[in-house]
Amino acid sequence: MRPVASAEAETERRKRSHIETTMQQDVQFRTKKTGFDDVELVHNALPAINRDDVDLSVRLFDHELSAPLVIESMTGGTAAAARLNEILGQAAQELKIAIGVGSQRAGIEKPELAYTYRVVRDKAPDALVFANIGAPQLVKGYGLKEMRKAVEMVDADALYVHLNGVQECVQVEGEPLFRGAMDKIREGAEQLGVPIVLKETGAGFSHETAEFAEKAGVKGIDVAGAGGTSWAAVEYYRAREQSSQIHEKVGEVFWDWGIPTVASVVEVSHSTHLTVIASGGVRNGLHGAKALALGADAFGLALPFLKSTPGGVEEVTERLQTILLELRTAMFLTGSRNVAELQTSPAVIRGPTREWLDARGFNPDEYAKRKR
Repeated sequence: MRPVASAEAETERRKRSHIETTMQQDVQFRTKKTGFDDVELVHNALPAINRDDVDLSVRLFDHELSAPLVIESMTGGTAAAARLNEILGQAAQELKIAIGVGSQRAGIEKPELAYTYRVVRDKAPDALVFANIGAPQLVKGYGLKEMRKAVEMVDADALYVHLNGVQECVQVEGEPLFRGAMDKIREGAEQLGVPIVLKETGAGFSHETAEFAEKAGVKGIDVAGAGGTSWAAVEYYRAREQSSQIHEKVGEVFWDWGIPTVASVVEVSHSTHLTVIASGGVRNGLHGAKALALGADAFGLALPFLKSTPGGVEEVTERLQTILLELRTAMFLTGSRNVAELQTSPAVIRGPTREWLDARGFNPDEYAKRKR
């Protein structure tokens, strides 16, 4: 008989599998879109600025950033992940932007793997860094002690608590456990000493959930909406590899589950005072500009950077610089001198996103009528 793998070894194996599946398979949403194609920023034919006048800098969680851009949480827990995090951390330091690490469960359960996360802070000593812990682990016994371990592991400025209900339901090894998670989150918000940011993993946030989180002391929401990477799809492929037809079928059915990114940004930013990070299918600087115009405070990408890591720091940095130039260009073409002005610039919302917002009680016409 084959020996049963330890929980630590299983976590490490799963992390490696997630990286490989995301890099090798088409794990994008099939029919549901982010909503960015439904949004048009209004062109300013005579901006009273030059493009080089545009100031991208922002303050996020008391940290000065050169731009409102986050390298989203991706990985950790394996030697290969350490190399990826090293590349991403160095790029974040060079560009003076924010970065998150992947779920730190592996590093907490197996301290010798902590370096695979710590390398981000080592390479980005001045960056805004997000630690990361999962809600199901809070339900299973993690608490303030493990939150502190995650923060200390990467000397983090804030803590992501990731919410991956869809993924846990499809994953063969999944643990769809959320009862009691909010009590632990509330405790962390009161005692941890750094802001807690709730982060979805591809299914977005409703305004009801965001309002509940704000009352519990959470300081931010990373919407990670539907339309980009589907973690149901990732687990669908992994279930197929493991010959689990039941989980494969569930993944097929819930492949496109979730609230589209743009709709989620509007719901959260216009119902709470939370800091909002727009992610989930953000693929360029124009998408980021649209998210900011609709109320986000920053935007984040994951998959484009993950797929750039084979080219090393140079390729990732070039991808980042391209996104920032796209953002700067969009701001120039709307006559926005800074992010605050972009957030008050007019935008037209059409199509399915308009239908969603109308149905949910948000008025899309308010954006088109804005005046500075």
